[in-house]
Amino acid sequence: MKSMNGRFMKKLKFLKHGLVSEFNSSDKFLNQNLQIPSLYIIEDHKEKFTTSFLPNDRASAMDKFNTEISSDITTEHDAFNETEKEIDVHLSLSHFEEKCPPGGSDSVILYTTSLRSIRKTFEDCHTILFLLESFKVMFYERDVSMHLEFREELWRISGGRVIPPKLFIKGRYIGGADEVVSLHEQGKLKKLFEGIPLVLSNSPCAGCGNKRFVVCLNCNGCRKVFVDEEMFIRCQECNENGLVKCSICS
Repeated sequence: MKSMNGRFMKKLKFLKHGLVSEFNSSDKFLNQNLQIPSLYIIEDHKEKFTTSFLPNDRASAMDKFNTEISSDITTEHDAFNETEKEIDVHLSLSHFEEKCPPGGSDSVILYTTSLRSIRKTFEDCHTILFLLESFKVMFYERDVSMHLEFREELWRISGGRVIPPKLFIKGRYIGGADEVVSLHEQGKLKKLFEGIPLVLSNSPCAGCGNKRFVVCLNCNGCRKVFVDEEMFIRCQECNENGLVKCSICS
């Protein structure tokens, strides 16, 4: 058994030595006849053409192919940009659905909520408010959490129960947070405010601090008006939260 193993190992070493020497011989390797096709077919989406070249011309042919493909991609990209520019130039309020809130035919109206129970909804409202304030355009905020009539108004306009924020410009429905932010990122939102008066003052409303509502002075926010010491009636001047619209900014 040992003699058989010895003979097997000798043969293995011999074969290994022979293979290594075969591949280490530069002359033999260089004299190998490498079979490289001399005919290449290059196709693109416009035409088919055939070109023959020697192996040494392979790099130049590939450069030519890559140059033509890059040229086609650049041309298509430029055409796409031109089409997008044409759309941007003609973008106007007429492209949006006509939905006009009460008193919103010539103004900007934003339905929001100041409730923080749903974090994303509150943050979306804050985002749209920040954009409108940064553009310094005059707008009217209608907080559905502070006035029940605003919520019913929004649902009636939208045709169902929807969640703010919802932006309307001159009687056209622009969209919610995702749509408005997308328009802003594309540089299209500012064009929609053409003709809207600007707010030059940075100071908040002296009456409500830009909250749009103040506490009812008739009932002091309790929603009750006492007729005598034991009898009272529901206050007819405030809403369900004991608030009235600010007479200065609303």
